[in-house]
Amino acid sequence: MDEVNRALQRMARGTGIVFFGGIIGVILGFTSRTLIARYFERSQYGTFNLALTILSVGLVIAMLGLSSGVTRELSRYRKEAPERVTSLISTAFFIVLVSSLTVAVGYVILAPYISLLFHDGLLEYALRVSAPAMPFLALTSLLVAISRGFNRVRENFYYQRILSPLLYLLVVLVVVFGGLDFGTLFTGYVLAQAATFTALLFEMLRLGILRLRLSFSSRLARELVVFSAPLMLTGILEYIMNWTDTLMLGYYLNSDVVGLYNSASPLARFIPVFLGSAGFLFMPIATAFYTEGKLGELNRIYRIITRWIFLPTFPLFTLLVVFPETTITGFFGPKYSAASTALQILAVGFMFHTFLGLNGMSLVAIGEPNANLVGNIFAATFNVILNALLIPSYGINGAAVATSVSYVVANLFRSWWLYLRTKIHPFGRSYLRQLAVAVVIVPILMLLAPADVGLLMALLLVGLSFLVYLVIILLLRTVEPEDVALLRAVGQRLGWNVEPLARVLERFSV
Repeated sequence: MDEVNRALQRMARGTGIVFFGGIIGVILGFTSRTLIARYFERSQYGTFNLALTILSVGLVIAMLGLSSGVTRELSRYRKEAPERVTSLISTAFFIVLVSSLTVAVGYVILAPYISLLFHDGLLEYALRVSAPAMPFLALTSLLVAISRGFNRVRENFYYQRILSPLLYLLVVLVVVFGGLDFGTLFTGYVLAQAATFTALLFEMLRLGILRLRLSFSSRLARELVVFSAPLMLTGILEYIMNWTDTLMLGYYLNSDVVGLYNSASPLARFIPVFLGSAGFLFMPIATAFYTEGKLGELNRIYRIITRWIFLPTFPLFTLLVVFPETTITGFFGPKYSAASTALQILAVGFMFHTFLGLNGMSLVAIGEPNANLVGNIFAATFNVILNALLIPSYGINGAAVATSVSYVVANLFRSWWLYLRTKIHPFGRSYLRQLAVAVVIVPILMLLAPADVGLLMALLLVGLSFLVYLVIILLLRTVEPEDVALLRAVGQRLGWNVEPLARVLERFSV
């Protein structure tokens, strides 16, 4: 188990950096959204969300799946053919540059037609002004993927997670408190992305990861595109699952309803933050284990990581499900309170996505990205059909149901396929006990908690319930030896005296 412990400790150190960067980035982005939602009309906030959603879909197309494909191929080439790494990076850079410029030009040309499709006159201007951000967004994502292939997390932390949303928050603050018009938000968005890319590019050149001697290999380009094409299609389908609700609400209803729904949606999307943070370093490590044929070790890491992800996610899920109206009005204001039921539905869908673990990342690591594609085809199909059936009658609640069902379908398929190929699954004895206690605590809190409470009181009640949860799972002996070993390793690295806590956990260890 020594090798497993070393991998877990390396993941925990890197995940800590990514996690805190992710939390900071999410908070910065969320703050920008709440300021826009409170300062501008709900319909303008809806236009803002429609524009960014459409840009996000374009980003997936422009990346051609290389955000994951480059990471995986770099991990492989660094072991098998290190002399070709520089050419691989340069080839990927050329591909993304051309594709992102093509998408940006396409948006400028198609903006009037997209605006008509969504019955939103402001959307044409928003898309034309923000389209130049596309190359900067795509190339920044590629540079982060390259650094990830070298098992580095700092570029993701400092530039993509912090610098980009921080710069845009500064733009929003200038617009809001400077009394500038709504359109300035999109000009500032382009400038923020351009500044982020420029800073990251110079840093990668300084580190020597990128070289000024550029080259293009048609053979490597074919390899990258062939491997990454299913990932691109998977990404498009994931965006269908993620954002079809927003787009179809705009199509069937109006921007005002889109604005209402997008008070619930960003809150629910906090739930997978821990999952994404753990996944950043999981894939290159999992790829190495799989390449060496160490499926037993990979299965063990998968189970432990899934338990760790679930623990900090559970209190957030509890808050959103038990106190949805309190949470929405606390952040966005009373004009968004009608989205509380949609928030509960979305929270269930995203929690299901989280508690099954890093199934999608694992499929990429074992070289089966097509399985993700097939699962997402099923899920996206369900999503589009359910949105079309439910939105006209049930509005935002129907959109939330469609999104949640799509996540359930996709994750069931991914986990089934992963188990079929590798026998990997997250449901060890300790994790099943954690889940059983959680299933009991949430309904009890929903029955006993007062409905009309403030946000601070809601946070206090959720915190107390989580402490009760921790005590119960300790008594049920869900602590495993790797948990204690990891605690000691992290404590030693940070200079903290964790020995008393480690000894307590050992008493409850299996």
